[in-house]
Amino acid sequence: MLNCLNKDQDLSGDQEELSDREKEILISVVKGMSNKEIAEYHNISIHTAITHRRNITRKLKVHSISGLTIYAIINKLVDISEIKYQDE
Repeated sequence: MLNCLNKDQDLSGDQEELSDREKEILISVVKGMSNKEIAEYHNISIHTAITHRRNITRKLKVHSISGLTIYAIINKLVDISEIKYQDE
């Protein structure tokens, strides 16, 4: 799993790089936003938000929010202080 988290790793094989829009959606996911909130924030339909999330998990081969969070922190897409915790 750590191989897919290292941004310096060669993206050879079938792993694809995220588009800028997918990175924006990933940041919203990591910040704890729901599909509806993501759609409203990015001015897209909820179906588009769901499609982006599906594409992100497929490309990264990471299917949990915690895994996506780790990926985003390691790749400097979010700062750990921006993450919303369950008990807040």
